[in-house]
Amino acid sequence: MSREGETDAPGIDPQQLWLSPAQPRRGRKPAYSREAITAAAVALADAEGLEAVTMRKVAAQVGAGVMSLYSYAPDKETLLNLMVDHVSGELPTTDTPTGDWRADLKAIAHLQRAHMLRHPWLPAALTGRRIPGPNTLAFLERVLAVLRPTGLDGTAKLEVFAQLTAFVAGHAAHEIAQATASQSPERAAAEARYLAAVATDGHHPELAEALSAPGRPLTPEATFTRFLNRLIDGLDTG
Repeated sequence: MSREGETDAPGIDPQQLWLSPAQPRRGRKPAYSREAITAAAVALADAEGLEAVTMRKVAAQVGAGVMSLYSYAPDKETLLNLMVDHVSGELPTTDTPTGDWRADLKAIAHLQRAHMLRHPWLPAALTGRRIPGPNTLAFLERVLAVLRPTGLDGTAKLEVFAQLTAFVAGHAAHEIAQATASQSPERAAAEARYLAAVATDGHHPELAEALSAPGRPLTPEATFTRFLNRLIDGLDTG
């Protein structure tokens, strides 16, 4: 999404991006805003995926010339940071912690999962180095308040938040990939037959034992909850 023939900027100044107010222009009032351009980019990503978000398409969405958009988002990384923080504004930040930090943290993870499933491009966007904007920081503040009863130091709390977000993003990405994969019933049956054959060949006793265990609900929600419980219930706050 950089200008043709140019590479993305080597870095973003966080103060310039998040703390510096937009400078008023002389003459006629600007026809666009950074908020409107970011919202258009998010709508494109929601509908067509992150790869579809180009400055040309975003410009077409808002009815602007391509070059005029670079004063709002001069490179791809800037636009992605704006998009991530824009959708982070959907996450609730005012709920009061209950004092049961594990239960509160699980509730937050479920909110994050639903959020990422609404914006399927978000897990991939989070894999890069993102500079937290005001909406992201408000949500982080809520998580840190939830973690206060743990007695963890500040660094450990931030690590827990990073670990939780990475887990949710990875699981959501898997769910999204599974939902969009074109797997026929015949292929699924063939894979099941293959695993059954491997489990009974005498060379994989651990796998055979694992596959013979009673089945558990395999819905995405149930699977996510089981994995999440193992993660949070196993956190060491000592």
